[in-house]
Amino acid sequence: MSLQSWTKALRDGEFRARVEEDILKSLFMVLSKLHEEIRVWSKRGQSAESVSLGLQLTAECFRSQRNACVQCTRNQCILRDIGFIRVSVEILSELIKFIPWTSQSPVDTLRCGIQFLGNVAVGNQLCKDDIWQHSFPLLFLDLLGLSDEKAVAYACMVLHTCLDEHKTEQLAKDEQHLKVALKVMDLCKTLPEVDWTVLIATQHFFKSPELIEKMYSEMRDPERVTLLELISAQLGEGKEDTDECLFPISGAQFLASCFQQQCKAILSLASGSSSDEEVLVVVRLLDILCEMTSDQRKYMVLQGHPDLLKTTVELLKEVHFLGKESKNAFTVAQDFSSVGPGGATSSHAPVSFKAHLIRLIGNLCHCHRENQNKVRDLDGIALILDNCNIDSNNPFISQWAVFAIRNILEQNPDNQLIVQGLKRQGVADDSVLREMGFRVEERDGSLLLKPIKKDP
Repeated sequence: MSLQSWTKALRDGEFRARVEEDILKSLFMVLSKLHEEIRVWSKRGQSAESVSLGLQLTAECFRSQRNACVQCTRNQCILRDIGFIRVSVEILSELIKFIPWTSQSPVDTLRCGIQFLGNVAVGNQLCKDDIWQHSFPLLFLDLLGLSDEKAVAYACMVLHTCLDEHKTEQLAKDEQHLKVALKVMDLCKTLPEVDWTVLIATQHFFKSPELIEKMYSEMRDPERVTLLELISAQLGEGKEDTDECLFPISGAQFLASCFQQQCKAILSLASGSSSDEEVLVVVRLLDILCEMTSDQRKYMVLQGHPDLLKTTVELLKEVHFLGKESKNAFTVAQDFSSVGPGGATSSHAPVSFKAHLIRLIGNLCHCHRENQNKVRDLDGIALILDNCNIDSNNPFISQWAVFAIRNILEQNPDNQLIVQGLKRQGVADDSVLREMGFRVEERDGSLLLKPIKKDP
């Protein structure tokens, strides 16, 4: 009760600033004694109920320490110098051994101890480094794996506070260290309401291309989907009028290579033998590449990524002809009642997949003569024009085709000649070309492409 009164008094800023170091040293003596007793309890295998009072006292020590650190650099440094961080970490490691919990006492004590680490670290680099030295990676792994959601959230807060560029790079250097990053990404999926996990990923992990590559290679497809969805959301928050890079260029190039390596998985949809998650990985990679190359100057280096354009055109060709060969997931459909949010099932192609392939081709050709010519060499112009039909599986595909053809023809006479030389196949509608400002005339069995004259 005496300690509870002191804990309450430490809520006052003026009282905190005047607290004497000797009093804090006395508190440390109590905490050290409790540490010794907890180790004995753990070795004897005593239940949490039998040591409940001791656990409550330990929790109260942690509360006092936690309150003493609030906006008080002086007390943070004193507590660190005395040894509070080291002993607190060791107590937390012992408390985890009381799992499975049969009472609330160890849960409360753990929560308070983790909160202390969070408070002592805020704005104090020396304390952050001390916590890292004593806690990484084993204690962080244990805390992130707890069944108590609040304790996990507090642990994520401590990890986020301690991380910096150097510590983030450490995560990619060792298999045990990488497990911490992978656990955080798993929590992004299993505990989406814990905001700290997303902040760790977006503010720290995404700045390290090496870590992204290591995590991606170790992940299963469901975890990859979570990672890619976070990257996509982060890109959506970027400012198009600045060159601020929310995701590194080398990371973008890595994802482009992943798309090239994995994109053929989508073809198994035609036979219904695909894995939903494997297909969804390809879909998310394509979505990200479309977003990165959509008027974001910092990522336009992807226009020169080796064979990315070729892979995309060839994949569109395979998907398009698979849909024509037989009735399958890639066959053009007119049933708009079944259109839902993006995704994939074993029987249906992901919504807008073909449209996004065309969108990516258009992006990669924007003001890029070499890529414009590559599309022509790959017979991609007629292919894209053949995808101007209404398709309920690909809303707005004709609009994306218009966009792509415009970028492919822009200031490229050779490509314009290809369109002029196309033969009419039955009844055709030139409304798509008219949207681009061209009209079609037939002369001697060939089509002539001419600009539409605007009224003066």
